[in-house]
Amino acid sequence: MKRSWISRLGWRAGIAAVLVAALGGAAAWWLRGDTPPPPTVAVTQGDIAETVLADGEIEAKRQVTVGAQVSGRIVSLKVELGDEVEEGQLVAEIDSLTQQNALRNAEANLALVQAERTAKIASLAQARLAFTRQTRLLKQDAGSREDYETAEANLKVLEADVAALDAQIEQAKISVDTAKVNLGYTRITAPISGTVVALPVDEGQTVNANQTAPTLMKIAQLGVMTVRAEVSEADITRVTPGQQVSFTILGDLDHPYRARVRAIEPAPESFNTSTSTSSSSSSSSSSSSSSSSSAAIYYNALFDADNPDRRLRISMTAQVQIIVSEAKDAVIVPSSVLGAAGRDGAYAVEVMKENGGTETRHVRVGINNNVQAEVLEGLAPGERVVSTRAVAAAAASTTSTRRPPMGRLMR
Repeated sequence: MKRSWISRLGWRAGIAAVLVAALGGAAAWWLRGDTPPPPTVAVTQGDIAETVLADGEIEAKRQVTVGAQVSGRIVSLKVELGDEVEEGQLVAEIDSLTQQNALRNAEANLALVQAERTAKIASLAQARLAFTRQTRLLKQDAGSREDYETAEANLKVLEADVAALDAQIEQAKISVDTAKVNLGYTRITAPISGTVVALPVDEGQTVNANQTAPTLMKIAQLGVMTVRAEVSEADITRVTPGQQVSFTILGDLDHPYRARVRAIEPAPESFNTSTSTSSSSSSSSSSSSSSSSSAAIYYNALFDADNPDRRLRISMTAQVQIIVSEAKDAVIVPSSVLGAAGRDGAYAVEVMKENGGTETRHVRVGINNNVQAEVLEGLAPGERVVSTRAVAAAAASTTSTRRPPMGRLMR
């Protein structure tokens, strides 16, 4: 029994010694405050760019709406949606009976006026003979002055009638020309070469050109497309014509298209609407001004892209990156290593030394797109810089998970 009691006592003493050693090691770790080395990032070399992001809509650079200038029933459509047409090609015909009758009526009226003029010319010739005879008789004192004056008046009246008929003939000719033009409008031809992209009418449909110009079809040239990119007012001041552009479409994000900014519209797209309705909204100017001040303002930046394979289509959405500035083979660091800039514009960064310590350097940066920054001076590729954000995050994590002092544990 003695040996059993002594063996149990030795086993318990061993357990206690292990616990004391563990607690002592923990206390020593806590009191020393050992921390891992600070996280660092490498200074690299490569290309960097500052871009303005925007969403855009794709449209044909040249598109024409083909309308009807005369009313009537569409008797024939010569094309279908998606067909390629040439300039001057017949694409539709409207019932021309009304226009043919109008032309015949104008031609008949012209012939009638010309016939009247012929009759007046004959009367005018007779009046001139009578006036000549009365003039001769008056000089010989063989005729009366009354007969002379009557002949003179008849001559002037007939000359005026012929002049009036000449004017009526010109009017009749204009009516004939107009009727011919209207008759020609019943045959619709393509104003440009391109693709039929819209065909909102069918054969047999009646169009009325007296109220609004009806649209028969839309023809677009799809070889070159224009992107209208909406750039916010905060970024539009950094965008200028000639800057390089890269954009993708939602159906092919891995295939970027390249272009250059062609133009920037001087006013937002809502400007036309706001100016046209400004007179009718004067009664609610206070409410409209407050709402308009909070609304986002966008300006359209225009650029063209070649479309030989017709992958770009009308009304597609384009995700646009306008390159404001760029640098090739630049010294690059993550923007997260930069703190606040000093008065001289330089940034203080902590650089790891070969012996494991750190040193503070002041660097100057060029392009900074908030992800990466171009270092103009102060750092070289291959060096490692302390990430200030990672250090702050690690410190916060250590503070939140630090154990209480051993004295509190013992309580």
